[in-house]
Amino acid sequence: MKKQNIFFVFTAVFFLICNGIYAQKTITVEDIWKNYKFYHQGIPGFNTTPDGDYYTTMNRSAIEKFKFVNSEKTATLLCNADLKAMNSPFLIKDIQDYSFDNSVKKILIATQLESIYRRSSKAFYYVVDLEKKTVAAVADSALGKQSFATFSPDGSKVAFVRGNNLFVKDLNSQKEIQITADGLDRHVINGMADWVYEEELDMSQCFYWSPDGENIAFLRFDESRVKEFTLTYYGDLYPYEYRYKYPKAGEDNSLVNVLVYNVKSNHLQTLDLGDNTNCYFPRIYWLPNATDLIVVKMNRHQNKLEFFRYNTVSQGKDLVYTDENERWLDVTHDYYFLNDNKHMIVTSERDGFNHIYYVTLGGSVTQLTSGKWEVAEICAVDQANKRIYYLSNESGTLNRDLYTIDFSGQKKKLLTSGDGWNSVTFSPTCKYYRNVYSNITEPNIYTLHNNTGKLLKVMKGNEDYKALMQEYRFAPKKLFSFTTEEGVTLNGVITLPNDFDPDKKYPVLMHVYGGPGSQEVKNSLGEGMEEAWYQMLSQKGYIIVCTDGRGTATQGDEFKKCIYKQMGKYEAIDQIATAKYLKSLPYVDGDRIGIWGWSFGGYLSSLAMFKGEGVFKMAIAVAPVTTWRYYDNIYTERFLQTPQENPTGYDDNSPITHAGKLQGSYLLIHGLTDDNVHFQNSVDLVTALNKADKQYEQYFYPNKNHGIYGGNTRYHLYVKLTDFILKNL
Repeated sequence: MKKQNIFFVFTAVFFLICNGIYAQKTITVEDIWKNYKFYHQGIPGFNTTPDGDYYTTMNRSAIEKFKFVNSEKTATLLCNADLKAMNSPFLIKDIQDYSFDNSVKKILIATQLESIYRRSSKAFYYVVDLEKKTVAAVADSALGKQSFATFSPDGSKVAFVRGNNLFVKDLNSQKEIQITADGLDRHVINGMADWVYEEELDMSQCFYWSPDGENIAFLRFDESRVKEFTLTYYGDLYPYEYRYKYPKAGEDNSLVNVLVYNVKSNHLQTLDLGDNTNCYFPRIYWLPNATDLIVVKMNRHQNKLEFFRYNTVSQGKDLVYTDENERWLDVTHDYYFLNDNKHMIVTSERDGFNHIYYVTLGGSVTQLTSGKWEVAEICAVDQANKRIYYLSNESGTLNRDLYTIDFSGQKKKLLTSGDGWNSVTFSPTCKYYRNVYSNITEPNIYTLHNNTGKLLKVMKGNEDYKALMQEYRFAPKKLFSFTTEEGVTLNGVITLPNDFDPDKKYPVLMHVYGGPGSQEVKNSLGEGMEEAWYQMLSQKGYIIVCTDGRGTATQGDEFKKCIYKQMGKYEAIDQIATAKYLKSLPYVDGDRIGIWGWSFGGYLSSLAMFKGEGVFKMAIAVAPVTTWRYYDNIYTERFLQTPQENPTGYDDNSPITHAGKLQGSYLLIHGLTDDNVHFQNSVDLVTALNKADKQYEQYFYPNKNHGIYGGNTRYHLYVKLTDFILKNL
C-alpha cells in the first residue's frame, strides 16, 4: 500500500514539473455543452460495402467509395448534383442512414428519422438506383413512416415494418405486399421487437431474409397480456399521456412466435417450437442452405440457451446445441454458422471465462481459446482460410486487443499492440479491417490494416484533439489497483489536478456505473464531453476516481456473477471500500469524498451513500433505479430471479429500504418521461426520504427520457451538477 502511495505522489510531481511552464486555459460548462468544443468527430457515415474490400463515408455533399487497401477513392456514389438531377425530395445532408444492396447498384436511404426507443426508429425510406439514376419512395408517405427497410439478397425487393405489420415492396412491379394484418398498437407487433426485447436482448429488427431471398423469417409479439405503463408529457392545456407495454420484474411477457413467409407462394407458416408462455426467443438465423432456420430459445431464468434447427420444408426440428450456466447466460451476437451447414463458431462462459468454441451441430463442442482471460467479441470469421478474428483482454484485463486463431485452436497471433483499447470493423472478405485505437494517454486514432495487422493507412489521426488537450492542459489519467479489506483486488483510474501538491489534501469525486458485465476502467482515454467535464472539475481542484467493483466484466464468471440473487450488495461494498482506501492516502481530504452516477450508477451511488455510514460527504443520482421491483423483468430476473422467488434479494439492497440512513448532501435528478427507468423510482425514494425526515435536493426534467438531452437540457443539467459539487464537496 505504501509503495502505491509513493507512486501516485511521484507521478503527480513529475507531471507538475512537465506541465508547469504552460498557461492553462480554463474549461467551462459552456465549452462542453453549448459550444461542443470537446466533441470528437470520427469518420462520418463509415460503412463497409457488400461487394468486397471497399468502404464508404458520407459528408454533407456526397457518399464516397474507397479501397480498404490504400484508402484510395474509387467513386462518388451519390452527390447533391445527382439528387437534384433525379428531382429527389432530399439532399445528402438529409440522409440519416443508408445501406446497399449486394451489388452496390442501389442505395436504401432513410430520411426524417424518428427514434422510437433506444434502438428502434422509423423514417421515410427511398431507393436510389445508381445505374438508372432514379430515386423512388419505398412506400406512400401518407401511410406513415417505415421501420428497418431492408433489401432482399438480389436487391429486387425491400421488406419493412409499418403500423406493427410486415410488408414487402417489389421494386420491379412497384407492388406493395402486406404480409401480416393483425398488427395493433399495444396488442400485436410483427417483425420488430417489443420494448423489453429491444432494451435487454439487443434486438429491434426482428425479420430476416433467407439467403436465396425466397422467404422471410420473423418474430410476432402478442403483447396483450403485458401490463401498461403511462408517461405524461406536459406543455399543452391538457397533458398528453403515452401508454406502452412494460413488463416489470415477475410480470407477464409477450407471447412470441416465429413465422416464415414465402414470397413466391404468399404462404405464411408458424413454427412449432413448443411452449412459449415462459421463455424468450432472443435470436433467429438462416443457415446458408436457405431452408434451415436456427431458433435460439432461452428459459425465463436465462441460464439455459437451446439452439433448434427447423427445416422450413419438412417442418422437422432438432436440438443442435445447448449452453447452460449455474447463474445466468449473456445472449450475444457471437454465433457464426459455417457454409457447410454443419458447424458454428460461438462464445461461451462454460469454463468460467468467456471463450471461443467450434461446434458440430448436434454433436461435439471443441474449445478453441482458453485461459484466465476473456474474449470480448468475435469480429469476423474467415471461412475460406478457416480463421477467426476476435477481441480479448489476454494482454491485460484493462486492454482490448485483436487476435486471430484457426478453426483447430492453433496459430494464435496478436495483431494489435498489446497495450490499449481497440475497436475493429472487418471488410466482408476478412482481408482488411478498420481499427479505432486509444490508450490511457492517447485519444482515438483511426487506421486501416490488412488481416496480418500491417498498418496500411492512418485515416484520421488524433493531432487536433491532442492539441486541444494541450491547450486546455488536460490532467493525465492513471490506472491503478488496490486490495480491499475483504481481499478483493479492484481496478481503478485516477486523475490528479495539474497543480497537484503532495503536501495538500484534495477532495475526491468518484463516478460509478458498476452494472453487471460493464467496464468503466480501461486502458483508454475516454475522450468526449463527460471526460472534458471531469477535466474541468480537476482544474477546480478535485481528484477524479472511478473503480470497477465486483459484478463488472473482464475477470471471469466468479468475479462477475458473485452478485447473483443479491445484486447491489457487493457492488456497494466495493464503492465504499474504494472511498475508505482513498481516505487512507495522504493527499486526500477524507472528509470530502463524493460519488455520482447515472442509471445503474445512480442506483449504486445512492446505495453506497445510504449504506456508507458517512464515508461520502455527498452523492448525486441521475435516473436511478431505487427498487428492482420497478425495473423490467428480462434484465432484473437475469440477476435476481423473480420477486416471488427472491423477495429479500430485491429489498435488502434497495435504496428505498436504506433511505433513513442518509448522511450528507444528496441530489436526485430524473426525466419525467423516462421509458427505461421510470420516474416512479425517484418518487418512491422521495417518499421514503420524507418519511425518514431526511433533507435532500431534487430536480426533474419534464418531457425528457433516460438520456435527459435535447435543446438546452444537457447544458442546464451539467450546470446543476457542477454547482451542487462545488457547494457540497
